[in-house]
Amino acid sequence: MRFGVVEQRLVLVGENSASDVERASDGRFSADPTAVFEEWPKLVEWAESIEPDEFALDANQLRNPVPRPRQVFGVGTNYRRHVLEAGGKIPDAPLIFTKFPSCLTGPQGQIPLPSAKVDWEAELVVVIGLLAERVEEKDGWRHVAGLSVGQDISERVLQLTGPYAQFSLGKSFPGFGPLGPVLVTPDEFDDPDDLELGCAVDEQVMQHGRTSDLIFAVPELIARLSAVCPLLPGDVIFTGTPEGVGAFRSPPVFLRPGQTLTSWVQGIGELRNPVVAGPDYWKG
Repeated sequence: MRFGVVEQRLVLVGENSASDVERASDGRFSADPTAVFEEWPKLVEWAESIEPDEFALDANQLRNPVPRPRQVFGVGTNYRRHVLEAGGKIPDAPLIFTKFPSCLTGPQGQIPLPSAKVDWEAELVVVIGLLAERVEEKDGWRHVAGLSVGQDISERVLQLTGPYAQFSLGKSFPGFGPLGPVLVTPDEFDDPDDLELGCAVDEQVMQHGRTSDLIFAVPELIARLSAVCPLLPGDVIFTGTPEGVGAFRSPPVFLRPGQTLTSWVQGIGELRNPVVAGPDYWKG
């Protein structure tokens, strides 16, 4: 099943049509795309019998499917090839940071540049659908509501400023968390642990990888995170990015105003985010 948000209301998405969840369920489920995560298993069970054909759907109508998560986690250096391009060593534990929820935007949201050192990071995004506390790795997928496409946009100067890295701040400017276009339940994939993903700047492909290259796959991430803090329904996990980021190219390449950043994950869809100059953009 595929869920999206149109005009701030939760919809069940078909191939070219959709149904408003609250109307189709006669009020059983809320139109609020945040509130429904508290009843996610019941919502999915209900949606299995529904044909989403209430109205024609244009992809440009879709917005961020998870607009108000309570927690947003990011994972760094989590693809083998990405670690190698950075000249690093395969880590023994995941590098965890947070992206502040105010940075999230939708599948067509603008990316305002605060500087000339802003980079792309295409990612598979996991959304929690069932409270996870001290979950065993083998049970990780049971706690996933769905998967989406994300971009962990990163301002590299602030991220690496000072004696200690500032990952959370460098990755949390407004518009630095494009997400969407829909949330797809894991049962829709033949193998949710092996999905193609990537991104392009204008028409030039910059990243192209598979989630089978993850060092810490989705079930292990859920196990490790939930061993420390509860993962709440609706929480978001950016799971890491494959090789091909701009900072490790020779010479480095960064986003510029006027470009379009397109990102995709197999079986989910794509983001198309226009890049614009932010109010403090410096062209040096």
